[in-house]
Amino acid sequence: MGNFPAISVSEDERSGLLYAFGIRLLAERERWPLWLPVFLGTGVGLYFALPSEPPSWLGPVAMVLAGLAGLASRRALGPLALALAVFAVATGFTAARLRTAWMAAPVVERPTGALTLEGTVVEVEMLPTGGMRVTVGKPALDREDVAVPDKVRVTVKPGGPDLSPGDRVRMRAMLMPPPQPAMPGAFDFARFSWFRRFGAVGSALGRPELLSSPEARGWGAGFTVAVNDLRHRITARILAVLPGDAGAVTAALTTGDQMPISAPLMQAYRDSGLAHILSISGLHITMAAGLVFVGLRTLMALVPPLALRYPIKKWAAALAIAFAWFYTLLAGSPVPALRSFFMTGLILVAVLLDRVALSMRLIVWAGVAILLWSPEEMIGPSFQMSFAAVAALIAAYEELTPRQGAWKAAHPGWLPTAGLYLFGVVMSTLIAGTATAVYGIYHFNRFAVWSVVANMIAVPLTGFWVMPWALLMFLLLPLGLEAIALVPMGWGVEGVNLVAAWVASWPSSAITLPILPLWGMVVFTLGFAWLCIWRRRWRLWGLAPMALGLASMVWAAPPDLLVDGRGDALAVRTREGRLLLNGKGGRILKDTWSRRAGPEAPERWPRRSSSRDGALRCDDLGCVWRIDGRVVALVRDEDHPEAACAGADVVISSVPLRGACRGVTVVIDRFDLWRRGPHALWLRGGAIRIETVADWQGDRPWAWHPHPRKKSTAPVRAPETRTADDDEDD
Repeated sequence: MGNFPAISVSEDERSGLLYAFGIRLLAERERWPLWLPVFLGTGVGLYFALPSEPPSWLGPVAMVLAGLAGLASRRALGPLALALAVFAVATGFTAARLRTAWMAAPVVERPTGALTLEGTVVEVEMLPTGGMRVTVGKPALDREDVAVPDKVRVTVKPGGPDLSPGDRVRMRAMLMPPPQPAMPGAFDFARFSWFRRFGAVGSALGRPELLSSPEARGWGAGFTVAVNDLRHRITARILAVLPGDAGAVTAALTTGDQMPISAPLMQAYRDSGLAHILSISGLHITMAAGLVFVGLRTLMALVPPLALRYPIKKWAAALAIAFAWFYTLLAGSPVPALRSFFMTGLILVAVLLDRVALSMRLIVWAGVAILLWSPEEMIGPSFQMSFAAVAALIAAYEELTPRQGAWKAAHPGWLPTAGLYLFGVVMSTLIAGTATAVYGIYHFNRFAVWSVVANMIAVPLTGFWVMPWALLMFLLLPLGLEAIALVPMGWGVEGVNLVAAWVASWPSSAITLPILPLWGMVVFTLGFAWLCIWRRRWRLWGLAPMALGLASMVWAAPPDLLVDGRGDALAVRTREGRLLLNGKGGRILKDTWSRRAGPEAPERWPRRSSSRDGALRCDDLGCVWRIDGRVVALVRDEDHPEAACAGADVVISSVPLRGACRGVTVVIDRFDLWRRGPHALWLRGGAIRIETVADWQGDRPWAWHPHPRKKSTAPVRAPETRTADDDEDD
């Protein structure tokens, strides 16, 4: 770990708390490098939290200054550690800034209407409805007034040709920019698309025309296209043997394609706490690599001349690394799979080098690699939940393993061994489930109550029955004999599906929780890192910030009124605290509003009547809603807006008002919604607070708005300040 300079302290310092803290810190100096991904992640988080794009020189200059400060203070331990921490933060910041610039690609500015596009299919995802979602790379458009994206994602209805990656296609389609979040703080698909170079999404009009097929495929068409083509072909062969949800889940476990899974079954997996099984991650990669390693080593050991003359253990480790990399690529290289591959690969490399692998260091280097290569993944649920689960398991078993070993030595026999295995399954499920639950609440506002029970049954079934058959399926695929393995594998998958549906049907299987503010999640994460990284009793200090982070949900008040970017979809909070939606808007918008601002009220939006609590009254001109002594007018009549605005404190209009409602405190009309995107308003208590998607996204490359720096032309604008409570990021 390197030689650190000695430090001397006075007698007064020895009696201080600072000295006691320093002694504890020095006692665990071998754990200091484990904080590297925490500091790198801090820099990445600072970059994405900025309200505007920083200058390109800021990060490198901070790195140089921190490096010089480290060199100047290399003989003083405290300043040196501080300089190294700042250097790591600046490195993470710089990596995120460079990644954003590297992934820059054109984005269409507005809905295009019908046009013709031609390009090469990069990826095909089958939908449960029978259609497909096709990603077309380097498209050519028949319109010169439309920016040409690097990639477009188009939904194709059933009945067209069977497309595969590498095909050259032409189609009529309607494109639009990647949609903005449904409300401030919700999942930002525009940012997600930016880092995947999706410049447009849309729908095909009619059937695509297949221009060329087999000759365009293969490795010559590009590495990514070839891998996606292989995924598509394997998925198709799986579904040919196992139709329905059994085949769809089997495809998810082998190729990472979850799209064919029906919506009810997918919801059952989420509500039962088994959704992680569908994501190729540590369980799948580690099990597959372990089976290859043990299987190959066993087969080679059966040949005495080979086993006695050659290092078969290292050969098996090298081939296991190759298969783990192939499996990771086949899964589409999601973050959990990459993390697991890095860790499994490092363990097997240690076998090749005759070294002992240290588990916590493995996850640290896996985290560093992902943070430097794809820093945007840090703010997504896959990265956070995957690393939280593994870090918690490693930290816990650093304490439990010696005790389990001593107990097993004192209690020989198969019955205590079976009991120890059951204990391990229960403890692993509790530890991983608890660690990931907070991040699941932050991103999805959902908590699976019975996940421990579901995982106790489904995880062993997946690990000891499903995955071995999956490995055999890969071996039989080149011979066309995959059905031999797929049929028994399908039995196990059906069992897991039954467990998911059964547990999801239990009372309150999944509950919706209040919003966890960004600052609460950050405080919880820092406490969680403190608890996992240190080994001595002072690690328990991390429980305090973890508790504070969870308690932050108490102070997060959901908005009282929501309106989409067109003024069509509306939601108001009833006196009972539920969210009453007017029924307009897409499924994603309704689901997002219900999760993040709900629960949803059971009653329907009144058309020409009043709500149950009498606070909302609607007629042909619009609606009037009374809340906490304020009158809110929801206007939809363009001919007589003055009548609808009369006596209102707040006006929300789906039509342009052009200054018609003068004297009203807050006016938000169609132009404001067009410029600023969906709005959220807090009306109870003192001042009116307004947040918009445009303000929440900030002036960033992926955040496109017609006039990103212009405020609304409302007569009087309430403050639009944001607080840390509301700076959530999906």
